[in-house]
Amino acid sequence: MTIHTDSVIVGAGPCGLFQVFELGLQGVNSHIIDALPVVGGQCAELYPDKPIYDIPGIPYCTAMDLVERLLEQIKPFDPVFHLDQQVTHVARIDDDSFTVRTAKDTEFVAKSIVIAGGVGSFQPMPLRVDGVEQLVDSQIFYRIRNPSEFAGKRLVILGGGDSALDWTNELVSSAKTLTLVHRSEKFRAADASVQQMQQHIANHKMQFMVGNATELTISDGKMTEVHITQPTREVVKIPLDALLVFFGLSPRLGPISEWGLDLVRNQITTDTQKFESSKAGIYAIGDIASYPGKKKLILSGFHEAALAAFAIKERLNPGEKVHLQYTTTSPLLQQRLGVDGGTDP
Repeated sequence: MTIHTDSVIVGAGPCGLFQVFELGLQGVNSHIIDALPVVGGQCAELYPDKPIYDIPGIPYCTAMDLVERLLEQIKPFDPVFHLDQQVTHVARIDDDSFTVRTAKDTEFVAKSIVIAGGVGSFQPMPLRVDGVEQLVDSQIFYRIRNPSEFAGKRLVILGGGDSALDWTNELVSSAKTLTLVHRSEKFRAADASVQQMQQHIANHKMQFMVGNATELTISDGKMTEVHITQPTREVVKIPLDALLVFFGLSPRLGPISEWGLDLVRNQITTDTQKFESSKAGIYAIGDIASYPGKKKLILSGFHEAALAAFAIKERLNPGEKVHLQYTTTSPLLQQRLGVDGGTDP
């Protein structure tokens, strides 16, 4: 089955979600595709509990709070998500439309495409030790979906970045034991997170070790120990129930690099009026968009989404002027939002 839509949005992070909203205000329908199995993009995968302080009108929220608020905001437009599938094929049908196909053979005919895929699809940097593959998602984890499943367990966390430190501080109070292992005493995380972790060590709630995981003890298909090789070459065997690996996520531009777009360091070159790429009808917003003065901020992506929506509306209605309307006073916009006379829906 081929899905016909005004716009396909590639990327279900905050900018992609807000693009749904801005297109919806213009009366433009859209479908959202994301390679991840969940909505939220980097916010969901990298730092769901990370605080955000620079969203206008919201003094404080977590990354997942922001995603949930955006999902609530776009409900009037009945968003349709196609998750856990990567766009593999884009081809121009004519001047007005494109064919878009995913790895799961979902096919779209769209009049416009908005790429809101951060800096590409993310893949976890793997632990390269024999036996890892058979234990992924049973005892070895690159992502945490449900923190409660690690309560009362002996945990070893590998890594020294924000994700490793954030989950260390999150899980230390519920774990039976917790050991953080990093290749050095220098961390790539926020100072506050590092200080919090060090306080847990001082309070004897956890341990820290410098070294690298080099071997696993596996008995009857179950991991019982991880071997940590220290800088002195001494090997310490740590008993454990689960190994959490946070070496970071590797951004991969993937098939987007083959679409014939002008790229600068794996970012898509756009203008600053429409946020259109070098290919008419294909737009880019968020971290993947590149233009003079670009700032990789969520709020910048929101601005880009608004202007892209106006441009797409003009593309769909050539020759017609797209008037600026305000949600506070426009009956049409309030109707689209399901708002009665400016009151809450």
